[in-house]
Amino acid sequence: MAGMRFTIRSEADLIKAINKYGFLPFFRNSIEGFSIEEHIAPEHWYYSDSAQWDAWDWKGPVIQKTGCAYGKFFEHKAVYISRDWFPDFANYRRDGYDFDARYDEGLAKHTDKVLYDLLDSHAPVISKELKQLGDYRKGGNKGFDTSITRLQEQCYVITSNFIYMTDKHGQHYGWGVAEYSTPEKIYGSRLYR
Repeated sequence: MAGMRFTIRSEADLIKAINKYGFLPFFRNSIEGFSIEEHIAPEHWYYSDSAQWDAWDWKGPVIQKTGCAYGKFFEHKAVYISRDWFPDFANYRRDGYDFDARYDEGLAKHTDKVLYDLLDSHAPVISKELKQLGDYRKGGNKGFDTSITRLQEQCYVITSNFIYMTDKHGQHYGWGVAEYSTPEKIYGSRLYR
């Protein structure tokens, strides 16, 4: 994207870019040059020599430090949206509806309503626990990924943090697991106009 000339070499650089541009996709997308992936120093993207994955490790701390929204908001892909931009973006995507009104008008699927209500009553909740609570498993309920993505795209659900699992010795392992919440629980209902 013309005019976007920067390189992300640190968590602070990432925060600066999110605050400057307001809306910053994590992965390459249909707009060339409009992603973290295209602007991050290679050693901070996938650095297999040291098993370092900085861009992924920074997600939770960036969300916590900035209060930005993170979720699948653009082309089914992850995006950071600054706290300043998110209210307007959410109002646009929601088209004036809170989730219950959207459902009552027949504009939301029943499967989305079931997942939204479950998430809302337990938020913040990590995806693993949410799937267990909703019996999303082989032989159980289906459609978790589709519904959670749709709820994020409509700005009813955001990723509020990434939580690392710990082993019996208290050591972190694996990838950070998404913790979901509603924007209202994170920002309060007065955030929306």
